[in-house]
Amino acid sequence: MELDGELFSDALLWWFAGLYGVVLLIALRLAPWGRLARDGQLHVFLGAIVALIVLWHIRAHLQPGISFHLLGATVITLMFGWSMAIIMASIALLAVCLNAGIGWQGYVVSFLTVALVPITLSQISLILVRSWLPRQFFVYVLGNGFFTAWLVGYASGYLAMQLLVLSGAYTMAELEVTVMPFFPLMFFPEALVNGWVITLMVVFCPTWVYSFSDEQYIHGK
Repeated sequence: MELDGELFSDALLWWFAGLYGVVLLIALRLAPWGRLARDGQLHVFLGAIVALIVLWHIRAHLQPGISFHLLGATVITLMFGWSMAIIMASIALLAVCLNAGIGWQGYVVSFLTVALVPITLSQISLILVRSWLPRQFFVYVLGNGFFTAWLVGYASGYLAMQLLVLSGAYTMAELEVTVMPFFPLMFFPEALVNGWVITLMVVFCPTWVYSFSDEQYIHGK
């Protein structure tokens, strides 16, 4: 869910910009750049960015200053890990904002809801599922793909609502009537799209998904 930066005060926007800068620097520092040198990985990396750009251009305007689109954050996190996913989402969001004529204000605000929180939660969920549940194929695709994407979608949506209330542009009572009733319709497709995409990739192109291993999830199960 993307938000219009003009709804927020200058002080909040600079806080968001500072947070974005810190997160991006950490991601650039931690990113395993050597992975892109492996056979075909750079093409997968760039192709995933293009796919994000296309996906994020398909949006619906819910209220003034509020736009919804599918995230795809869970897929790129499972494919490349937290740091690379943050970098990919930053590039994709920049391209979308430039094409749509959205200023830096909208960029830094939307980064929180479409990139930082969804990607971070997807990485945390991956760690928890690995720690608490058996490493089996269906556990991976259902837990890390479908369920995580659904959870991430809801968390991103609720964060966007809280930010709008913080900005003073809307009250929670207004959002509970105009936007939040549609959350199930918005985030069930998020779960389906992410779940099916990651399922197809681990079946046909498992080398594209860093978090998946045939030895751990299939062989001997």
